[in-house]
Amino acid sequence: QVQLVESGGGLVQAGGSLRLSCAASGLTLSTYTTGWFRQAPGKEREFVAGITYRGDGSYGPDIVKGRFAISRDNAKKMVYLQMNNLKPEDTAVYYCAAALGFRMVTAPLEYPYWGWGTQVTVSS
Repeated sequence: QVQLVESGGGLVQAGGSLRLSCAASGLTLSTYTTGWFRQAPGKEREFVAGITYRGDGSYGPDIVKGRFAISRDNAKKMVYLQMNNLKPEDTAVYYCAAALGFRMVTAPLEYPYWGWGTQVTVSS
């Protein structure tokens, strides 16, 4: 059974940093593309970043480019999202997701496996 468990969220002041972690089990991570999504109250779930099995990354909205970095450790079955210079508009629940295969995918419907999410709150 595939399980994804996020951690590392919390309350941080604007300009601060957080590192989200996603622990995967029940799968061979090297055969999956993994992604981070976020959902703010009243908004749709949004692709933030994705990374293929070999480490090719892709980022969603322009607002996160240059501030967020996705990485993974296939041996440890871990996926990370380093978030720097956080802004109040980054406040959301952040979800880790996994999709079997080697290509980059960015739509939520293409990811069959999801974690429960971790709350990130950025105060101004």
